[in-house]
Amino acid sequence: MSGHSKWATTKHRKAAQDAKRSALFSKLSRNITVAAKEGGDPNPDNNASLAAAIEKAKGYSLPKDKIKTAIDKAFGTGKDAANYETLTYEGYGPAGVAIYCEALTDNRNRTAADVRSAFSHAGGNLGTTGCVSFMFNKKGVIVIEREGLDEDTVMTDALEAGASDFAADEDVFEISTEPADFSGVREDLEKKGYAFVSAEVEMVPDTYTTITDEDTIVKMQKMLDLLEDNDDVQNVWHNWDAPEEEEEE
Repeated sequence: MSGHSKWATTKHRKAAQDAKRSALFSKLSRNITVAAKEGGDPNPDNNASLAAAIEKAKGYSLPKDKIKTAIDKAFGTGKDAANYETLTYEGYGPAGVAIYCEALTDNRNRTAADVRSAFSHAGGNLGTTGCVSFMFNKKGVIVIEREGLDEDTVMTDALEAGASDFAADEDVFEISTEPADFSGVREDLEKKGYAFVSAEVEMVPDTYTTITDEDTIVKMQKMLDLLEDNDDVQNVWHNWDAPEEEEEE
Protein backbone atom coordinates (compact mmCIF):
# COMPACT_ATOMS: atom_id res chain seq x y z
CA MET A 1 0.00 0.00 0.00
CA SER A 2 1.17 3.53 -0.42
CA GLY A 3 0.42 7.17 -0.03
CA HIS A 4 -1.60 9.00 2.58
CA SER A 5 -4.78 7.58 1.03
CA LYS A 6 -4.16 3.85 1.31
CA TRP A 7 -7.74 3.16 0.22
CA ALA A 8 -7.00 4.90 -3.10
CA THR A 9 -4.21 2.40 -3.61
CA THR A 10 -6.52 -0.48 -2.73
CA LYS A 11 -8.97 0.65 -5.40
CA HIS A 12 -6.17 0.97 -7.93
CA ARG A 13 -4.74 -2.47 -7.20
CA LYS A 14 -8.13 -4.17 -7.16
CA ALA A 15 -9.10 -2.63 -10.50
CA ALA A 16 -5.78 -3.58 -12.04
CA GLN A 17 -5.96 -7.11 -10.69
CA ASP A 18 -9.56 -7.61 -11.73
CA ALA A 19 -8.52 -6.78 -15.28
CA LYS A 20 -6.03 -9.67 -15.13
CA ARG A 21 -8.24 -12.19 -13.40
CA SER A 22 -6.45 -15.32 -14.59
CA ALA A 23 -3.08 -14.17 -13.28
CA LEU A 24 -4.70 -12.98 -10.07
CA PHE A 25 -6.40 -16.33 -9.49
CA SER A 26 -3.04 -18.07 -9.92
CA LYS A 27 -1.47 -15.86 -7.25
CA LEU A 28 -4.37 -16.31 -4.84
CA SER A 29 -4.32 -20.09 -5.32
CA ARG A 30 -0.58 -20.21 -4.69
CA ASN A 31 -1.04 -18.14 -1.53
CA ILE A 32 -3.68 -20.58 -0.26
CA THR A 33 -1.48 -23.59 -1.02
CA VAL A 34 1.47 -22.17 0.90
CA ALA A 35 -0.69 -21.08 3.85
CA ALA A 36 -2.24 -24.55 4.06
CA LYS A 37 1.14 -26.30 3.84
CA GLU A 38 2.93 -24.04 6.32
CA GLY A 39 0.03 -24.26 8.78
CA GLY A 40 -0.01 -28.05 8.44
CA ASP A 41 -3.81 -28.23 8.45
CA PRO A 42 -6.31 -28.04 5.55
CA ASN A 43 -9.04 -26.81 7.91
CA PRO A 44 -9.10 -22.98 8.07
CA ASP A 45 -10.73 -23.20 11.51
CA ASN A 46 -7.44 -24.61 12.78
CA ASN A 47 -5.11 -22.64 10.50
CA ALA A 48 -5.28 -18.86 10.86
CA SER A 49 -2.97 -18.19 7.90
CA LEU A 50 -5.11 -20.36 5.65
CA ALA A 51 -8.27 -18.65 6.86
CA ALA A 52 -6.78 -15.27 5.98
CA ALA A 53 -5.67 -16.49 2.55
CA ILE A 54 -9.14 -17.88 1.83
CA GLU A 55 -10.85 -14.67 2.92
CA LYS A 56 -8.56 -12.65 0.65
CA ALA A 57 -9.31 -15.01 -2.24
CA LYS A 58 -13.05 -14.77 -1.65
CA GLY A 59 -12.72 -10.98 -1.78
CA TYR A 60 -11.54 -11.36 -5.36
CA SER A 61 -14.20 -13.98 -6.19
CA LEU A 62 -11.90 -16.99 -6.47
CA PRO A 63 -14.27 -19.95 -7.11
CA LYS A 64 -14.75 -22.50 -4.33
CA ASP A 65 -13.44 -25.34 -6.49
CA LYS A 66 -10.17 -23.47 -7.07
CA ILE A 67 -9.85 -22.86 -3.33
CA LYS A 68 -10.30 -26.60 -2.67
CA THR A 69 -7.80 -27.52 -5.38
CA ALA A 70 -5.24 -25.12 -3.92
CA ILE A 71 -5.65 -26.63 -0.45
CA ASP A 72 -5.41 -30.17 -1.79
CA LYS A 73 -2.21 -29.29 -3.63
CA ALA A 74 -0.55 -28.39 -0.33
CA PHE A 75 -0.78 -32.01 0.79
CA GLY A 76 -0.11 -33.70 -2.56
CA THR A 77 2.80 -35.96 -3.36
CA GLY A 78 5.10 -36.47 -6.33
CA LYS A 79 4.27 -34.27 -9.30
CA ASP A 80 1.26 -32.91 -7.41
CA ALA A 81 3.35 -31.69 -4.48
CA ALA A 82 3.67 -27.97 -3.87
CA ASN A 83 7.25 -26.79 -3.43
CA TYR A 84 6.95 -23.04 -3.06
CA GLU A 85 9.18 -20.93 -0.86
CA THR A 86 8.58 -17.44 0.46
CA LEU A 87 11.08 -14.77 -0.56
CA THR A 88 11.33 -11.03 -0.05
CA TYR A 89 13.09 -8.46 -2.22
CA GLU A 90 13.96 -4.91 -1.23
CA GLY A 91 15.27 -1.94 -3.13
CA TYR A 92 14.71 1.56 -4.39
CA GLY A 93 12.67 2.80 -7.31
CA PRO A 94 12.91 6.13 -9.14
CA ALA A 95 13.38 9.16 -6.85
CA GLY A 96 14.42 6.88 -4.00
CA VAL A 97 11.00 5.30 -3.44
CA ALA A 98 11.34 2.32 -1.08
CA ILE A 99 10.07 -0.96 -2.56
CA TYR A 100 9.36 -4.15 -0.59
CA CYS A 101 8.22 -7.26 -2.51
CA GLU A 102 6.89 -10.57 -1.26
CA ALA A 103 7.08 -13.58 -3.57
CA LEU A 104 6.11 -17.25 -3.58
CA THR A 105 8.22 -19.24 -6.02
CA ASP A 106 9.28 -22.72 -7.05
CA ASN A 107 12.38 -21.30 -8.78
CA ARG A 108 14.25 -18.63 -6.85
CA ASN A 109 16.75 -17.99 -9.66
CA ARG A 110 13.97 -17.19 -12.12
CA THR A 111 12.16 -14.94 -9.67
CA ALA A 112 15.30 -13.07 -8.63
CA ALA A 113 16.20 -12.41 -12.26
CA ASP A 114 12.69 -11.18 -13.07
CA VAL A 115 12.52 -8.87 -10.05
CA ARG A 116 16.00 -7.47 -10.73
CA SER A 117 14.97 -6.82 -14.34
CA ALA A 118 11.85 -4.94 -13.23
CA PHE A 119 13.94 -2.69 -11.00
CA SER A 120 16.63 -1.99 -13.60
CA HIS A 121 14.22 -1.37 -16.49
CA ALA A 122 12.50 1.39 -14.54
CA GLY A 123 15.65 3.03 -13.25
CA GLY A 124 15.59 1.45 -9.80
CA ASN A 125 18.06 -0.64 -7.85
CA LEU A 126 17.48 -3.98 -6.15
CA GLY A 127 19.16 -3.84 -2.76
CA THR A 128 20.13 -6.21 0.02
CA THR A 129 17.83 -7.69 2.67
CA GLY A 130 16.97 -5.05 5.23
CA CYS A 131 17.81 -2.03 3.10
CA VAL A 132 14.22 -0.70 3.19
CA SER A 133 12.25 -3.00 5.50
CA PHE A 134 13.09 -0.79 8.49
CA MET A 135 10.96 1.91 6.84
CA PHE A 136 7.82 -0.27 7.06
CA ASN A 137 5.69 -1.68 9.86
CA LYS A 138 3.70 -4.87 9.49
CA LYS A 139 0.06 -4.24 10.38
CA GLY A 140 -3.30 -5.82 9.87
CA VAL A 141 -5.51 -3.45 7.87
CA ILE A 142 -9.28 -3.92 7.57
CA VAL A 143 -11.26 -1.62 5.28
CA ILE A 144 -15.05 -1.27 5.67
CA GLU A 145 -17.29 0.73 3.35
CA ARG A 146 -18.64 3.73 5.23
CA GLU A 147 -22.07 4.06 3.62
CA GLY A 148 -24.95 3.34 6.01
CA LEU A 149 -22.75 2.86 9.07
CA ASP A 150 -22.35 4.99 12.17
CA GLU A 151 -18.73 6.04 12.74
CA ASP A 152 -18.85 5.90 16.54
CA THR A 153 -20.42 2.44 16.50
CA VAL A 154 -17.85 1.02 14.08
CA MET A 155 -14.99 2.58 16.03
CA THR A 156 -16.27 1.18 19.32
CA ASP A 157 -16.75 -2.29 17.84
CA ALA A 158 -13.28 -2.22 16.29
CA LEU A 159 -11.49 -1.12 19.46
CA GLU A 160 -13.43 -3.59 21.61
CA ALA A 161 -12.38 -6.33 19.18
CA GLY A 162 -8.74 -5.45 19.79
CA ALA A 163 -7.88 -2.98 17.02
CA SER A 164 -4.93 -0.68 17.64
CA ASP A 165 -6.12 2.24 15.51
CA PHE A 166 -9.17 3.54 13.65
CA ALA A 167 -9.42 6.11 10.85
CA ALA A 168 -12.42 7.48 8.97
CA ASP A 169 -12.01 8.40 5.30
CA GLU A 170 -14.58 9.94 2.99
CA ASP A 171 -15.69 6.54 1.67
CA VAL A 172 -14.39 3.98 4.15
CA PHE A 173 -13.34 3.18 7.69
CA GLU A 174 -9.82 1.83 8.04
CA ILE A 175 -9.04 -0.33 11.05
CA SER A 176 -5.46 -1.21 12.01
CA THR A 177 -4.31 -4.09 14.18
CA GLU A 178 -1.13 -5.72 15.38
CA PRO A 179 -0.32 -8.70 13.10
CA ALA A 180 -0.96 -11.21 15.89
CA ASP A 181 -4.39 -9.68 16.58
CA PHE A 182 -5.51 -9.45 12.96
CA SER A 183 -7.39 -12.76 12.68
CA GLY A 184 -9.19 -12.26 15.98
CA VAL A 185 -10.29 -8.72 15.15
CA ARG A 186 -11.44 -9.76 11.68
CA GLU A 187 -13.44 -12.69 13.03
CA ASP A 188 -15.04 -10.57 15.77
CA LEU A 189 -16.13 -7.90 13.29
CA GLU A 190 -17.45 -10.57 10.91
CA LYS A 191 -19.62 -11.96 13.71
CA LYS A 192 -21.04 -8.48 14.22
CA GLY A 193 -22.14 -8.44 10.60
CA TYR A 194 -19.51 -6.24 8.99
CA ALA A 195 -18.49 -6.86 5.37
CA PHE A 196 -14.96 -5.96 4.35
CA VAL A 197 -13.74 -4.17 1.26
CA SER A 198 -10.35 -5.66 2.06
CA ALA A 199 -8.67 -7.34 5.02
CA GLU A 200 -4.96 -8.11 4.85
CA VAL A 201 -1.72 -7.97 6.78
CA GLU A 202 0.29 -5.24 5.06
CA MET A 203 3.66 -3.52 5.18
CA VAL A 204 2.74 0.08 5.99
CA PRO A 205 5.43 2.75 5.42
CA ASP A 206 6.51 5.14 8.18
CA THR A 207 7.24 7.97 5.74
CA TYR A 208 6.34 8.75 2.14
CA THR A 209 8.17 9.97 -0.95
CA THR A 210 6.55 12.43 -3.35
CA ILE A 211 7.40 12.48 -7.06
CA THR A 212 6.68 15.64 -9.06
CA ASP A 213 8.52 14.95 -12.32
CA GLU A 214 6.16 13.40 -14.91
CA ASP A 215 8.83 11.20 -16.50
CA THR A 216 9.78 9.82 -13.10
CA ILE A 217 6.13 9.12 -12.28
CA VAL A 218 5.84 7.11 -15.53
CA LYS A 219 8.95 5.10 -14.61
CA MET A 220 7.61 4.45 -11.11
CA GLN A 221 4.30 3.18 -12.44
CA LYS A 222 6.13 1.02 -14.99
CA MET A 223 8.12 -0.61 -12.21
CA LEU A 224 5.00 -1.36 -10.17
CA ASP A 225 3.26 -2.81 -13.23
CA LEU A 226 6.24 -5.05 -14.05
CA LEU A 227 6.42 -6.35 -10.49
CA GLU A 228 2.68 -6.87 -10.03
CA ASP A 229 2.39 -8.60 -13.42
CA ASN A 230 4.95 -11.20 -12.31
CA ASP A 231 3.23 -14.47 -11.40
CA ASP A 232 5.66 -15.13 -8.54
CA VAL A 233 5.24 -11.72 -6.88
CA GLN A 234 2.39 -11.76 -4.36
CA ASN A 235 2.58 -8.27 -2.92
CA VAL A 236 4.39 -5.04 -3.69
CA TRP A 237 4.58 -2.47 -0.91
CA HIS A 238 6.09 0.98 -1.40
CA ASN A 239 6.16 4.46 0.09
CA TRP A 240 5.29 6.45 -3.01
CA ASP A 241 2.81 9.16 -2.05
CA ALA A 242 1.06 8.88 -5.40
CA PRO A 243 -1.57 11.46 -6.37
CA GLU A 244 -5.04 9.90 -6.30
CA GLU A 245 -5.58 10.55 -10.00
CA GLU A 246 -2.47 8.47 -10.71
CA GLU A 247 -3.80 5.68 -8.50
CA GLU A 248 -7.13 5.53 -10.31
CA GLU A 249 -5.78 5.51 -13.86
